Amino acid sequence: MYSYKCITAYEGTRYNGWQKQGNTNNTIQGKIEEILSKQLGETIEICGSGRTDAGVHALGQVFHFHCNQELESASFLSAANEHLPKDIRLLSMEECDGRFHARLNAVSKTYQYHIDTSAYGNLFYRNTSHHIAAPLDLDAMKAAAILLTGTHDFKSFCSNKRMKKSSVRTIFDIRIEPDEASQMLDLTFTGNGFLYNMVRILTGTLIEIGLGIRNAEDIPAILEGCDRGLAGHTAPAKGLFLVEVRYE
Repeated sequence: MYSYKCITAYEGTRYNGWQKQGNTNNTIQGKIEEILSKQLGETIEICGSGRTDAGVHALGQVFHFHCNQELESASFLSAANEHLPKDIRLLSMEECDGRFHARLNAVSKTYQYHIDTSAYGNLFYRNTSHHIAAPLDLDAMKAAAILLTGTHDFKSFCSNKRMKKSSVRTIFDIRIEPDEASQMLDLTFTGNGFLYNMVRILTGTLIEIGLGIRNAEDIPAILEGCDRGLAGHTAPAKGLFLVEVRYE
């Protein structure tokens, strides 16, 4: 038995998320498994570093799989990308230890959220960014980001009200970076893990602070309250990218 680690990129606009589902074959995982199974002539099941929701994109999603044959990277990638949909690409493949697990062995993840701040919305970014034409107070957003950084109970920033596991996570860094040339605002989050919809709720909360709907000083009370109703809205999925997954 051989084990392989792959990195994939995809535009999630027309898919029902990463995870394979019983009621639809329109998922990223499902499409990749279908092509790899045909390519290798055996049933292939892949395991991703985590789920991305419907409409969310990835630049560096990681998955692993096992198969009964030794593979050569260049020919494997060439054949897979020839048959995959054009909005899903396999970027790399390498043999890995059979004990490697794309999700369980991850030590950090980086997500980036793209906000289009142009007056009328850039049509070329319409599927991969959230358009906000109103001015945003970046200083207030950065002040809030500092308060969100560190180890906290992020239950207020999780959409899963029935989650029984710990909602404590560590955010290592939040960067808020405008690009005047493209009129894009990038919010980059790096942490040891993220709860369901956590990045999108963090983003929605920071947007509301930038719009003056709430204040940066509200963040400690939101964290301490452990109540989803205290945090901001869930930002649209289309602006979110899984950028990188790191391993020891």
